Amino acid sequence: MGLIVQKYGGTSVKNAERVMNVARRITDAYKAGNDVVVAVSAQGDTTDDLIEKANEINPRASKREMDMLLATGEQISIALLAMAIEKIGCPVISLTGWQAGMITDTHYSAARIKRIDTERLRSELDKRKIVIVAGFQGINKYDDITTLGRGGSDTSAVALAAALHADVCEIYTDVDGVYTTDPRICKTAYKLDEISYDEMLELASLGANVLHNRSVEMAKKYNVKLSVRSSLNNNEGTYVKEVKQVEKMLVRGVTRDNDVARISLCGVADTPGKAFSVFRMIAKNGISVDLIIQSIGNNNKKDISFTVTEGDLDKTLALLEENKEVIDYNEIKWTKDVSKVSIVGAGMVNNPGVAATMFEALYDARININMIATSEIKISVLVDRKDAERAVVAIHDKFLLD
Repeated sequence: MGLIVQKYGGTSVKNAERVMNVARRITDAYKAGNDVVVAVSAQGDTTDDLIEKANEINPRASKREMDMLLATGEQISIALLAMAIEKIGCPVISLTGWQAGMITDTHYSAARIKRIDTERLRSELDKRKIVIVAGFQGINKYDDITTLGRGGSDTSAVALAAALHADVCEIYTDVDGVYTTDPRICKTAYKLDEISYDEMLELASLGANVLHNRSVEMAKKYNVKLSVRSSLNNNEGTYVKEVKQVEKMLVRGVTRDNDVARISLCGVADTPGKAFSVFRMIAKNGISVDLIIQSIGNNNKKDISFTVTEGDLDKTLALLEENKEVIDYNEIKWTKDVSKVSIVGAGMVNNPGVAATMFEALYDARININMIATSEIKISVLVDRKDAERAVVAIHDKFLLD
């Protein structure tokens, strides 16, 4: 028997029936002789509802006050779940992020965990209590409540597992595990038994919504073994770990990301340092750039194209317009009607021809490629959004139905 950290998302605890279902799953692990610590998200659409309430009062509310408000969603979840476990008859205690010793930096709404003071957690575990912790939140040096931003409950769970040296961190969602691609798009998608940290990190960063990339980064850093499972059944999930023996799969997964916009700076002066000045300015304004293409250049002019998230599009366009004279370009072209389709696999490193096979699949499906980016274990292409789902299916069937 050992120490298990479990995490349950909002859909897993969205109503009384599901809260009781989760309580039974937790108590089963406890009755098997394990110490159990659980991180929980806010129920269902609670966070969205709280944001809507805030907007009714003040659409420009400070991030500090938004954190104070949003943290209440998880507090509801942990209390209700603890009540359900009490009803079953097991000893339990619910703790907010600050009660659990979750110390963060001072970046409200997007805080980073600095450390976890485990004294209270270990004290409760020593009393053989199940410990239910509010995910997504912590406390900073000013004793203010902070929230961790998108995927915060996943990150909370992995941080707890790392701090407590848990045997496994089980992430419970509404899917059975990590699939080779989105089964809603591709009927031939199938579940993986295991996947490496690096592969999962790439998949998470490229649009797979099973785990948040911050939690995978932390799991890799502290060698936390993750298990992604469904809270709605008892099926075996997918283990995310340091896979030493990669099975003979060139590609582990295919992803699609629609949160993409392409910007092209046309007629940029073909002089040293222009690309540096453009992307330094964008980075200074907190905007992340992904795919980049620069033309060879003709008549002392060149074109620079790159992608940003849709949410950063307007900000980026305004920034480029404001600095037109400094950058020295003729015009800006942009579109949101694109998607990024990617393949990921550690087996790609030592196998030539993977890119050619991917491009062949797209050619056979008569899908045009707008931009390309590669790394050791991924290849990403930008395609027209209307072609994205067909691209996923074509690539998946080419690589993963062998």
